Amino acid sequence: MKAKKLLIASTVVLLSMGVLSGCSSSSNSSQPAKKDSHDSVIRISEKDVIATMDSSLNTDAAGSQNLNNTMDGLYRYKGKKIEPAIATKIVKPTNNGLTYTFPLRKNALWSNGDPVTAEDFVFAWKRTVNPETKSQYAYIYEGIANAKEINAGSKPVDSLGVKAIDKYTLEVTLEKPIPYFDQLMTFFNFYPQNQKAVEKWGKKYGTSSKTLVFNGPYKLVDWNGANNSWTEVKNDRYWNAKEVKVKKLQYQVVKDPSTALNLYQSNKLDRALVSGDIAKQMKGSDGYGLAKKNVTLYVTPNLKTQPILNNLKIRRALSLSINRKQLTNKILGDGSVPVSSFMPSNMAFDPKDSSKDFVKETSTTAALYGKYDPNEAKKLWEEGLKETGNSGKTFNMTLLSDDQDNSKKQSEFLQNQFEKLPGLKITLSNVPGKTRSTRQKSGDFDLTVSAWGADFPDPINFLTLLTSDSSYNTGKWEEPKYDSLINQSLNEDANNPSARWKDMLAAQDILNEQQAVFPLYQQAEAWMTSKKVKNFVLTGGDTYNMAEVKLEN
Repeated sequence: MKAKKLLIASTVVLLSMGVLSGCSSSSNSSQPAKKDSHDSVIRISEKDVIATMDSSLNTDAAGSQNLNNTMDGLYRYKGKKIEPAIATKIVKPTNNGLTYTFPLRKNALWSNGDPVTAEDFVFAWKRTVNPETKSQYAYIYEGIANAKEINAGSKPVDSLGVKAIDKYTLEVTLEKPIPYFDQLMTFFNFYPQNQKAVEKWGKKYGTSSKTLVFNGPYKLVDWNGANNSWTEVKNDRYWNAKEVKVKKLQYQVVKDPSTALNLYQSNKLDRALVSGDIAKQMKGSDGYGLAKKNVTLYVTPNLKTQPILNNLKIRRALSLSINRKQLTNKILGDGSVPVSSFMPSNMAFDPKDSSKDFVKETSTTAALYGKYDPNEAKKLWEEGLKETGNSGKTFNMTLLSDDQDNSKKQSEFLQNQFEKLPGLKITLSNVPGKTRSTRQKSGDFDLTVSAWGADFPDPINFLTLLTSDSSYNTGKWEEPKYDSLINQSLNEDANNPSARWKDMLAAQDILNEQQAVFPLYQQAEAWMTSKKVKNFVLTGGDTYNMAEVKLEN
C-alpha cells in the first residue's frame, strides 16, 4: 500500500514510506477544518495528504484509508473478520481452487445512481493490470489467469481471468490456488471502478472529488488533490447505509504532534495522532491509546548510486550501527517496537502450529544482523572499505525521508548513528511524502527510510517486495536464490501450506543475512481519542472501517 502495497508507500506504510506519501500545499496544516454544526461529525488528524484516489494507482496509507471509507469491494473487513460487501456471500472456490464465482448485490449503487455490476470489476481489474496504467500494485494480481503476462506486455488485456457471466455474477479464474485470495478481495486494488467516470476524466480521474464516484459508506466531497483538509459525507446510496452511524468525517493534515495535541485539547479534533515527547507525556492519560500495526519501517540502501553498498560488510556495518531500542524509546515514544526482521511480528503463524510466529522462526544467525553492535559495525565498515579499495576514503550519502516532525527527528537520529562510522557523512533530505515517493521510484537516493504495511496478513506480501523484478525493490538488491524461493512458494508449493511456509522462512533468512534492507521497527501509533468516539479500531486489513465507528454523547 499499499505499496498496498501498497507497497507502503506507505505503509502505511508504506508504509509507507512504502505505504505513506504526500505533497506540499499552500494551506496551513496547523489550521483545523471548520467545525461542522451537526453533532454527527468526527474530526480526525491525518499524517499526510492524499496522493491519489485512483484505486489502480494508489500506494500510500492515506489513500488506502480514504478509499476504504468511500469504496466497497467484493469483501470488507469487520474487525478481524472478512464479511461480504458487494458480493452477497463468502465464496468457496471450485475446480480445485481455481474458479471463484461471485454473486453480486443487486441493490448496490454508485453515488451517481448507476448500478454496481460485474462489468465494473472486470473493467477495473483489467485497467489495473494493463501496463499502460503503470500500476505499482499490478503484481498483486499474479496468480489470476494471465495477469503477469498482461502486465509484462506479452498477452492482451482481455485475456485476464475475470469475466461477467451476467450483470450480477462475476467469475474469476486462477492459474494456481492462492491461499490468501479472500484477503486480497478486501484490498483497494480490487475495488470496482465506474467506467463512465474513468473514461470521462482520463488521466485526471482520481485527482479531485469531481472526478470520482463512490460505492462505499462515504463520499469525498471537497478534495482538490492537494489540500490539507477534506470532508467525507455519508453516502445515502450505499447499499448498507442504514448501518453507517456518523454522517460526516473531517480530516486535517497535522504534521506537528504539539499542534495535534493542542487542537485535540481545544476540542477542534476528536482524534489526534501524537508522537515523540508529546506521546510520552500523554501516555496513561484519558483518551490515550495505541494502535499496533502490521507495518515495518526500514532503511533501503541504493546499490546503484553508491557502489560500496554492494559490499555485504558495508551493509551490515550500517545496520549494526543503529540503536533501534533508543530510536523507538527516546525518539519516537509512540509504542513502536524494535525489529531485527523485515516482517512484522504477530501477523502470520505456522500452519502446523498457530503459536509459532513467522518472525520468531527466523534463524538465529539471520536475527543477529538486526542487533546494535557499534564496535562490530566499525570493524566491518573498515573491512568493507578495504575489500572495495576505499580504505581511508570519505563518503557522502544522502538519507531521504518524509518531512513530518517525527520523520525529521528519526532522520537526525539515523544521521548521528551512521556518522559514527569513520569517513561517512550523511546529508538529510526531508521532503513531502509525494516527493519522497517519486524520488524512491526513480532511484534518486543513496539511503531512504521506507515502510510497508500489510495489504493482507501473509508473509508473501512483504517478501515479494524485494524480488529482483519488483517495482518496490528501489534499492536494486538481487539474489537468485531468494527469487527462486519466492517463486517456489507462489507456484509448485502454493497448495502445500507447510512447504510454502518453509520457502518463505528461508527467504526471510536470506533477506536478513544479506541486509537487503535495514529493519528499524514495527510501527505503532499513539492516538488521543475523544470518549464520545466508539469502535475506532484497526481491522485485519490494517485500516479503520469507518462504517463501524459510532458517536455517543
